[in-house]
Amino acid sequence: MKKEYMKSEYFENRELSWLGFNERILGEARDKKNPLFERLKFLSITASNLDEFFMVRVASLKDMVNAEYSKKDFSGMTPQQQLDGIHERVHDFVNAQYSTWQRSLLPGLRQCGLQVIEDHEELNPEQARYVDQYFVENVYPVLTPMAVDSSRPFPLVVNKTLNLCALLMKKNEKEAELEFATVQVPAVLPRIISIPSVEKEVKSVILLEEMIARNMSQLFLSYDVLCVHPYRIMRNADLSIDEDEASDLLKEIQKQLKKRQWGEVIRLEVDEKIDKRLLKILKREFEIKEDSIYWSSGPLDLTFLMKMYGLEGFDSYKTAAYIPQPVPELTGKRDIFEEIRKRDILLHHPYQTFDPVVDFVKKAARDPQVLAIKQTLYRVSGNSPIIAALAQAAENGKQVSVLVELKARFDEEHNIAWAKMLERAGCHVIYGLVGLKTHSKITLIVRREEDGIRRYVHLGTGNYNDSTAKLYTDMGLLTCSEPIGEDATAVFNMLSGYSEPENWNKLSLAPLWLRERFLTMIQREIAHAQNGEPAHIVAKMNSLCDPEMIGALYEASAAGVKIELIIRGICSLKVGIPGISENIHVRSIVGTFLEHSRIYYFLNGGQEEVYLASADWMPRNLDRRVEILFPIENEQLKKEVIHVLEIQLQDTVKAQIKEPSGVYEKVDRRGKAAICSQEYFMEYAGNLNRPQEEPVQSRIFIPAEPVEGTEDGE
Repeated sequence: MKKEYMKSEYFENRELSWLGFNERILGEARDKKNPLFERLKFLSITASNLDEFFMVRVASLKDMVNAEYSKKDFSGMTPQQQLDGIHERVHDFVNAQYSTWQRSLLPGLRQCGLQVIEDHEELNPEQARYVDQYFVENVYPVLTPMAVDSSRPFPLVVNKTLNLCALLMKKNEKEAELEFATVQVPAVLPRIISIPSVEKEVKSVILLEEMIARNMSQLFLSYDVLCVHPYRIMRNADLSIDEDEASDLLKEIQKQLKKRQWGEVIRLEVDEKIDKRLLKILKREFEIKEDSIYWSSGPLDLTFLMKMYGLEGFDSYKTAAYIPQPVPELTGKRDIFEEIRKRDILLHHPYQTFDPVVDFVKKAARDPQVLAIKQTLYRVSGNSPIIAALAQAAENGKQVSVLVELKARFDEEHNIAWAKMLERAGCHVIYGLVGLKTHSKITLIVRREEDGIRRYVHLGTGNYNDSTAKLYTDMGLLTCSEPIGEDATAVFNMLSGYSEPENWNKLSLAPLWLRERFLTMIQREIAHAQNGEPAHIVAKMNSLCDPEMIGALYEASAAGVKIELIIRGICSLKVGIPGISENIHVRSIVGTFLEHSRIYYFLNGGQEEVYLASADWMPRNLDRRVEILFPIENEQLKKEVIHVLEIQLQDTVKAQIKEPSGVYEKVDRRGKAAICSQEYFMEYAGNLNRPQEEPVQSRIFIPAEPVEGTEDGE
């Protein structure tokens, strides 16, 4: 890569860019155009995102600082500088979270008939009696109060749990010393508890921690409780596994998972009103610095808002649930293998149902002509029908090979359980590859037919998770193309053994040559531009932070290639750099569904090429994971995928455009139609199954009205 495109000032720091993404989600929570309960959901998502960010990304930076590692990243920042920047920005972010909750959402809930009692002193006498009785009957038996003194050391506080700490003084002892105690708010009990309401039209709820705080004296009968405050810690949860030295990867991961409970504390969340004496004790015991303490002006751990979203009786304040539509080629009682033999079938989730993927495996498990099923599993649902079908297939005597990726972060325990169950059913289970995560999404079914052995393949951009398939936008391909079938066989032979073919037909794999494949296609567009021909790249992905790929895009932009990027999350590329990135436009779409599909388009001198992939343009995807890029070659299906890109590039409702300053701004809609791409595809999927003679009334393309600025927040 040419050095002139690799200057540190041309790159945005990965971590700070991710924080910008979480800020865009917070923008949805602050946007009063969204239904009130949808705003609750977005605020909850920002909190859960931030938890994972600290447990993994901040933890990794802390490890570097502790190891005195000072090498700068591609944006020119040392680990300590990154930590400093993160803490400064997250403190502002947390303030914005709680401002949104206190000033906008909480009053809004009261107006729509939901009273959230944050302070138990607000209870009226009837409510107080109910709360106290509920505590005695349902909460008290579950609690474990923990005092701290010379004989009882400070207890292990579990990662992410909500806790209450208290200062105690022995009753009737004037000179008694203050003592510290803590109690965990039990996750096995509901955090949101309904209580009697003052008004018939209003539903009242109180949070479990407030109920416990009100009755704290019952846990320490010999003491006066001077003060009670909630706190929560985040620990380093980044697993460090020496795979070369691990004789049994499964056992090693199980051992490392236990260590998450006592990893270094990297964040302490406290109530802004916490007693200074309590805070001093927590700081000392957790060995935490001031910049890692986050003050909250409301309930700690806002992820509980997802439970509040689920409360009954408020459907009018939510977006109507969307029902994924049937896939036209697979409606009725059609045989899925027969339909795939006729044509390749493109799937677009969640607009189209995920059922064909599940049925693909289920039918194969029962079909006596199916000889073998091979599949990679990265994340699956809690009660996965695909897992059940694979187990049934093995019990039916078929050859079943499953790669279960044990290193799928925060799904490790889940995947270990599935792996053991599949082994008991008789499946051949592969636990991933040393040093690599297998992130590709591929299923191969080998079937005996009249004209010989035929291979059916499913390739996708998302996981084999029937639950998240209703929430994530992804695309998939069902095919019995012989070249792809041969490649699929080669993939599984490579994963299960030591076989790596010299030549591949259609698929491109990471970490073998996927990076080079992308770079070659970018260079091809550069050559077209240099020859005076139109040159165009459109890429949709979750994140872009690979320096070499960004440098290649800069070179292409400088050569005159038009580049349009649709990137939901991290984008370390800077736009608008004179002579470098003036031809690059970046947009992020944050909406009802999580944009997860990876689509890559290259004009290629008019011979358009379209690809789907499991990989983003990140170093981990291109260098440290097994990923698959696959072409869409059927002309009609190619048009369908290009149509997806075109509509997303026209989105004026949920899209935000990256400015040269690095800030994302809503689209200026003056003179433009209001187009919400996700709403469009909901309607489009329904129209595919509608009789041709039935008129279609579009609700997506709305005549534009003058819009002054944006109305994102308060």
